[in-house]
Amino acid sequence: PHRPPHSPAIRVQAGAGRPLIDFQTHPLSENAVFFNSPGQVHQRRPAARPQGWVITFSPDFLQHHHISEDFIREINLFNSFEQRPPVQLGPEAVDKLSTLLPLMEDTFRSGMPFRIAALSAYLKLFLLYCNQECVLQRPQQDPNDSGHRILRDFKELVTRHFRTLHKTSDYAERLHITPKYLNQVVKSLLGQTAKEVIQEKIVLNAKRELRYSAKSVKEIALELGFEDPLYFSHFFKTCTGQSPTSFRSEA
Repeated sequence: PHRPPHSPAIRVQAGAGRPLIDFQTHPLSENAVFFNSPGQVHQRRPAARPQGWVITFSPDFLQHHHISEDFIREINLFNSFEQRPPVQLGPEAVDKLSTLLPLMEDTFRSGMPFRIAALSAYLKLFLLYCNQECVLQRPQQDPNDSGHRILRDFKELVTRHFRTLHKTSDYAERLHITPKYLNQVVKSLLGQTAKEVIQEKIVLNAKRELRYSAKSVKEIALELGFEDPLYFSHFFKTCTGQSPTSFRSEA
């Protein structure tokens, strides 16, 4: 198990097995692309060695080469709030990426001038092709709709502040809306309340630390903003049905 600091996009050309991503398994299949958000823990457990590519890039790389964070947010491929299944490529996308990915690899290994600039262009094209496959598989949504803007900003705030802000009202205040309206928006778009989204984020990170670190339950509780470890244990058991120690012992 490992937790990449950046954002990997993994295209599997051929292979078998069931990778584990934040405690969820997804079967490997031909011409699938897995997208993982920073901080997600994943473990590849193939039955046989798969063939394909792993693409890893940092936020600094994106910024330096004028690929904005807004672009990454709007294409919605990297999403730590939903257990996103792999993107299954259609025949047209397979043909495009079968040309693009070897070009990326050749450019990466070359000493050509401006190779990094070329890689950034290839990366953006790769993400656009994959995003098009997502668009074809789901109803069109207007990213400029006020509800989607609120949800996007709410998710971003939760990602930044879930360790210190645990109440819906804390986020509603920063979004300049009422907690009731925030709940209505989140419920209508995700099928969850804002409180459930916040709790899900806290629990997921608690699980990561319990399963993959040697930190004590008290240390994890403090890092997640719980001054009382007993209250943290109660919170975790209420959300998962298990105590922190019981969850850790299953590893």
